[in-house]
Amino acid sequence: MLFAPRPLCTRALGRACHQNALLLPFTRHVRYATTNSAASKAVRCARFTGYFALSSAFGLFALGTGIFIHDAFTYSDQHAERVPRAPLALMELGGPKGLPVVRVQVDDDDDEENKKLAEKPRLVIVGGGWGAMGVLEKLSPGDYHVTVVSAETYTTFTPLLPSAAVGTVQVRSLIEPIRKIIARVRGHFVQGKAIDVVFSEQLLEVEATNPDGGRDHFYVPYDKLIIAVGSTSSTHGVPGLEHCFQLKTIGDAQAIRRRIMDNFEVASLPTTSPEERRRLLSFVVCGGGPTGVETAAEIYDFCQEDIMNYYPKICREEVSIHVVQSREHILNTYSAAISNALEDKFSRDGVDLITSARVGAVNPNYVIYTTRDSEGKTVQHTIPTNFVLWSTGIAMNPFTERVTSLLPNQVHKKAIEVDAQLRVKGAPLGTVYAVGDCATIETSIVSHFMDLVEDADRDKNGKIDYEEWEIMVARIKQRIPMAEDHVAKARELFELYDKDADNSLSLNEVAQLLEEIGKKITSLPATAQVAAQQGKYIGKKLHKIARRYHLDQGSSQPLDESISRPFRYFHLGSLAYIGTAAVFDMGSFSFMGGLAAMYAWRSVYWNEQVSSRTRALLMIDWIIRGLWGRDLSRL
Repeated sequence: MLFAPRPLCTRALGRACHQNALLLPFTRHVRYATTNSAASKAVRCARFTGYFALSSAFGLFALGTGIFIHDAFTYSDQHAERVPRAPLALMELGGPKGLPVVRVQVDDDDDEENKKLAEKPRLVIVGGGWGAMGVLEKLSPGDYHVTVVSAETYTTFTPLLPSAAVGTVQVRSLIEPIRKIIARVRGHFVQGKAIDVVFSEQLLEVEATNPDGGRDHFYVPYDKLIIAVGSTSSTHGVPGLEHCFQLKTIGDAQAIRRRIMDNFEVASLPTTSPEERRRLLSFVVCGGGPTGVETAAEIYDFCQEDIMNYYPKICREEVSIHVVQSREHILNTYSAAISNALEDKFSRDGVDLITSARVGAVNPNYVIYTTRDSEGKTVQHTIPTNFVLWSTGIAMNPFTERVTSLLPNQVHKKAIEVDAQLRVKGAPLGTVYAVGDCATIETSIVSHFMDLVEDADRDKNGKIDYEEWEIMVARIKQRIPMAEDHVAKARELFELYDKDADNSLSLNEVAQLLEEIGKKITSLPATAQVAAQQGKYIGKKLHKIARRYHLDQGSSQPLDESISRPFRYFHLGSLAYIGTAAVFDMGSFSFMGGLAAMYAWRSVYWNEQVSSRTRALLMIDWIIRGLWGRDLSRL
């Protein structure tokens, strides 16, 4: 029997049904596996979320418990009863002015340790800056009876003052109480200003403010005196500087911040004319050094990040920042590549950079400066402004001037001249030192001419042959370490000044040679890095002297030369913040970067803080500024 074939579509449909029947168990398995995988992921996510929540809760509980226990012990009652009282020091009068002499501090009899320290040599440190903190860092408890005299009760981290001036960091994050720092060496603190010193009687005159606002004067005796009072800004004879701000203290930063906030608030008023608004929002910085450049960069960042968001847009549009520099380039102590890169950045940011210009006068409403045109003629310019920062060089403060006026051979116009051991020249040997901005190491070799000749001229013939010249070079390196690089090629120098080629130098030729070498030696810069290294050097040396004195049972004070080598400055590099970027100048190596360099800059300054407290506060300030911006309150 013949069967008719099924249609093609029917056969295809049958095969499809057969295949679906075969695939159905596998499909169900895939669906089940997918559903099972998603469920397991959800379970694992919920498990880890629970672990995190429980660990967070436990961490908060542990933290709260720790704080509670800490407070329970911290806030326990402490009583100060029957404290022994030393005889009043101010009962004794002395010195050329007949003032009270503080030979006993109020807390000298607090305990047995203080009583022992009262018998130690008296070390008096004048100032509370980088140099003074460096000294205290290297001293050990029990070395000296330490007294710090300072007009401020705190030490300041000065490199971040430009940041504090615009609210990037708070001023409280930059200061540490001096009393907390000197507690490690059981030191004493006297709030006052040093105004005079009697070298013959080893008395320091201090002026303090009494509760009635009057002035009290008294003497603080010393066995060793360290002067670390810093400097003031140089005026260069420019009139009207009373209308300018400086940036050396916390008070300066607070005053600058108030003026900046006042200017923006008044500029935002609807009654302010366009001309007055432009004057209020014109910021002039006189000086192209690190302080001036960083302040200009901070003001620019402040305008970009905060003024743009919270003030009328016209305030940001009308802002103008001017940097007036007397040299051809800003940051002229840095490498040329750094200076050029920074100038290009300021140009892109719209910062008005005025180089080769001199400020002629500062008025309440404008600044006058002069430049030279292509023909060499002087051209006068005017910038309307309500804010002027003066940051151009350093000068002596009154106490430094007084010290130099009392001593012979102190002819430097900006600082106290010290020798290679940082001893003040002209003062009794080994009793008075000076560090930081108020001091400069001598660079004149000619002043030691007679001593050098007497030591080197072995045959006493009035001439210096090459062997004697080598002896003289060795003595020069000991007396003036900064001349070491300039006398490294001793043979070439000798042959250059040996005019008659007789293998000897006359005394006139030697004097001329030494004078030329002295002209090539440059003084150390007035930076925090130099002051800190000098302070640490003095602290280490005084610690060794104290130990030697203790071992010799107080027979005599050893000479500095037998204890320590001359001071040598090691340059660790220069840093500068330039607005969301930073520059690093390491001498032979320098670079300028963006955000990564800025964080490296922050890391260096964070590490240089004097305490863990200021490190924590500084980190919190940077986080707050990144999340919520700067504080715009006017306090």
